Amino acid sequence: MAVQAHATAKYVRTSAQKAGLVLDLIRGRDVNAALATLRFARKSVARDIEKVLRSAIANAQQKEGFGGDVERLFVAACYANQGPSQKRIRPAPMGRAFRVVKRTAHLTVRVAEKPVKAPSASAPGADAEGASARPRRKGAAPKKKTSGARATRKEAKA
Repeated sequence: MAVQAHATAKYVRTSAQKAGLVLDLIRGRDVNAALATLRFARKSVARDIEKVLRSAIANAQQKEGFGGDVERLFVAACYANQGPSQKRIRPAPMGRAFRVVKRTAHLTVRVAEKPVKAPSASAPGADAEGASARPRRKGAAPKKKTSGARATRKEAKA
């Protein structure tokens, strides 16, 4: 069974929507590529997400049954949930007041170990032609060649 681990950072001072934009960049990638992406991301929340990712990697290393190879870890899931919002008052013209909502987010990153690929018992080259040919959808017509149709129309006019 593959090892899974997660880490959560709560009450991070950013909105969940802004954090989600950065989390979308690393979802499904291996941890080294995700760390490199976060290092060069231009959003300030990327530093917080990097800390959470490093914590999740450390948690995976401490789990029972971990293979010891960090290269096999990938970001299985990552999401940002909305935390409590701080409400503040800002003075406005003519004695009025505007409400300022300072949002927070809970960031969660889940990493998992890629399963080890076992050597297949099938004959070599058995599925080579099947891998490139995709089956057509039911009821779908074959694609028509447009270049050949144009050539026949020109010949018909002449």
